[in-house]
Formats: sequence, C-alpha cells, structure tokens
Amino acid sequence: MPTALLSVSDKSGLVAFARGLADLGFTLLSTGGTAKTLRDAALKVSDVADVTKFPEMLDGRVKTLHPVVHGGLLARRDLPEHMEAIAAHGIAPIDLVCVNLYPFRETAAKSGLAPEQVIEQIDIGGPSMLRSAAKNFASVTVVVDPADYTRVLASLRTGGDAVEMRRDLAEKVYAHTAAYDAAISSWFAAQRGDRFPEKLTLAFERVQALRYGENPGQAAAFYVETRGGGLGALKQHGGKELSFNNLLDLEGAMLAIDPFGEEVACAIIKHTTPCGLATGRTPLEAYQKALACDPTSAFGSVIAFSVPVDEAAAQAVASLFVECVVAPAYSPEALTALGAKKNLRVLEGSARVTGTALDVKGVRGGVLVQERAPSELSDAGWRIVTRRQPTSAELKDLLFAWRAVASVKSNAIVLTRDGATIGIGAGQMSRVDAAFLAVHKARVAGHTTEGSALGSDAFFPFRDGVEQAAQAGVKAIVQPGGSVRDDEVIAAADEHGMAMVFTGQRTFRH
Repeated sequence: MPTALLSVSDKSGLVAFARGLADLGFTLLSTGGTAKTLRDAALKVSDVADVTKFPEMLDGRVKTLHPVVHGGLLARRDLPEHMEAIAAHGIAPIDLVCVNLYPFRETAAKSGLAPEQVIEQIDIGGPSMLRSAAKNFASVTVVVDPADYTRVLASLRTGGDAVEMRRDLAEKVYAHTAAYDAAISSWFAAQRGDRFPEKLTLAFERVQALRYGENPGQAAAFYVETRGGGLGALKQHGGKELSFNNLLDLEGAMLAIDPFGEEVACAIIKHTTPCGLATGRTPLEAYQKALACDPTSAFGSVIAFSVPVDEAAAQAVASLFVECVVAPAYSPEALTALGAKKNLRVLEGSARVTGTALDVKGVRGGVLVQERAPSELSDAGWRIVTRRQPTSAELKDLLFAWRAVASVKSNAIVLTRDGATIGIGAGQMSRVDAAFLAVHKARVAGHTTEGSALGSDAFFPFRDGVEQAAQAGVKAIVQPGGSVRDDEVIAAADEHGMAMVFTGQRTFRH
C-alpha cells in the first residue's frame, strides 16, 4: 500500500484531501495537530513517532528529522541498492508528502511579539521533508499548496505515471522554501536595523501572465511580494485583462492620490505621470477639475479616486475613453454606468503597501533598492525665505502643489490653483524647460496662470526658472531649496514680489 505523510499548519482542505488519499488505498502518517484533525474526522492515521520509534521532543522541534522519514523519501526506486539499504534498516518508502510550513511571515508581521515568539515559527522539519521529497520527484509526489489537492487527487485516480506533474510540484516546493528562507533572512536583518543586508533575497509570486510587456514581442508577467497585497489586492469588475502598461499606470495613479489621505482627490494618469490632479467636495468635482488641466492628454488614461465613486462621477468618466479606473469602492449605480463600457477595466481596492516595503528598480545586471518615498507630505518644517509672506490661500495652493509634484516625473513643475493642477511640466531635462512646459500646457488648456502657485520637485539651480514663472504671473513657489545659488533664486522672487517657501526635502521621481 502506498504511504502518505501529512503535516500541515494550514489545514484548509486537509480532511477532504486525506479522505481522497485513503479511498485510493494510501496509509496515512501524520504528526501533532494534523493527526488530531484527521482522527477527529474519523480517518485512520498513524503517528510518525510510531514509525520512527522515537517520540516527538523539544516542544515539537524534533519529530520528523529521522532516517526512517528521510530514508523513505530519498530512496530511489530505480536503484536496487537504495531499496535494499532501506529494507535492511526496516524503512518503508513514503510515496506522497503533504506539508505546509509554520506561518513565519504572518507571525513576523504582527506587532508586539517578542523575537522568541517569532523564532518559534521558523520551520525546520517541514522544509527538510519538502526538499527531500522534491529531490526525489521521480518517485515521490510532494504537495505544499492546498490549491493543488484537487489536481493531485485527480491525477492519482487516473493511475498513470504523472512525472511531469510531480516535476512541477517539486519546482513549486523549491520556490516556496526559497521565499520562506528569504522572509526569515529579512526578519533577522531587520532585527539589527539593517534594511539593506549584504545579501538581499527578493521573493515574489506570479499572479498573472501578461500578454506582453511595454511593447509587443516582450514577454512579461506580474508578480507580487505578498499575495493579496499592493496592486494584487485590486478587484477587477469587467473589462479586458490588465496589461503591463496598465499596471505601471495604476502604480502611478495610486502614488498620485496617496498624499491626500481621506480627502476627495482624483488623478488622471498618462504614461505613469499625472496629466491632471485635483481635490474637490465630491468625486465628480475632483474629476472635472483634474480633467480640465489637460483634457487632450486624458484620452486613454488611467483614473484614480481616493474615495468611493458615485453614479455622477462614473457617468462623467464613462463619457471619456479611459483604460482603467480605480477607487476604494463604487456604488451599484456607478458600476452599472462604468460597466456599459465593455473594454473599461474597473478596479476596486486601496492597493496599500506596508511602511517597510522597498522600492526596487531594475538596471542591467542588477537592481537598485531604496525605501519607498513617504506618502504623507505636509507643510511641517517649511521655511519662508522671501520678504513677502504667502497668504493663507496661497499656502493651501502651495501644499497642494507640493503633494502633486511628488508624483510627476522629474524634472517636474506643476502650476496649481484652488486645489487643482492647471499646468504640468514633466520629465524635462532642465528645470526651466519644465517651467516653460507647465505654463504652455496651462495656456493651451485655456487656464490663466496669473495668481497661480508653483511646485518644484527639486531646487532651482538658476534664477531663470523663477523668472519664467514670474512672467506667467505665478505669485507663490514651493521648492526644496539647497542650491548653491539659492540667494540668487530668492532675490529673483523678491524682485517680482513673489512668496517662496523651502521644504528642505526633495521629491525626485525618475
């Protein structure tokens, strides 16, 4: 009779799987809580300790680390000397292993736990059994994911030699244990305050195969660090499958609205950067103000809302060709209005990331890793450097401009008024060109730039950018400061009667 060893932390689907194995004639071996669960379900099961003739010890730390277990897993069935060796020692082959590991990542993510409590969730026997079984996939079926239970039972019932399936399951095991070890390594590094250890192992899970990458002909896939986290948490309501570029633009969209918290905000994104961003009293008002910034560029955009979308906003969005719209929630009427657009991808959720998440950018032969930029941008620590003080209305526009410019590709300049961008200069090689472009875009869209506020993601290296803004009628500027020519830049602002504040921090986005 074939033998199956089952020892799992995640017991979802376990009883049905074990019953299916028993019906196929498998002898069931198990340990601890898994064995109790099976017995409670009236299944006949033997304890591993009965087979090893050695009791569980050290509070369960040692129970499957035994030659009887690993000999039964590793013996090659096609080598007579292997089979003779285990027979000589009274070791029976183990044909199937079902193991999932202690919940280390979930435990480590909890607050208030002592390090000793987290360490106890480092599984030793489980990974050892998985690796032994996976190495011998030619003869042993190894299952680490409850999602595979149905597939495995179906294959066993056919009675054929499913070596390709066993190979796939073995591959899954090594990816799983590598990710598990990576999480443990990262936790140890974090304990000593090192976010960037000498060796960094990044483990991601594929959630979607994409049709292609940025361009046809480039293969691509979407991976997440934690299933159900970040963009992977978004629920799609209809529309076509998300593309590589859709996902990039969704990241830009979420980045744009993050600084506004619970304020009603709307961002319209093209090629990962805003072409319109605004706040309002309602989602509709925020959308209309954002759209007014650059209605031409909004064609084929991705739109993000910081608050649930109602029918009025949905109907307005549906009147424009849009690739995706994302919001925390939608009213039933809003979903109906958006659902009438067959190809529109409607996404629901917040797509939040943890404060410890890292930002990873690929370069040739490696990656650059940094802390994620802070999503909360306030006026704390601002310093007024000009003779003229900004008015209270200007301060509001400056704070909005500072939050808005952080999501625009560098070099970045935004012009704002009344909680909305009216001109955006993005991705320029010089800051004065970014200022020129912001003014140009505002005027093309029919906005007057007189009395507007300006936000710059980095300091002005020369006074020419300030003079460009002054010619357009800009009255207040927010920028980080820190240039060797700050005095010249401040003097230019004073000459034109402008107010200027230094934030002391830069918000480059490359």
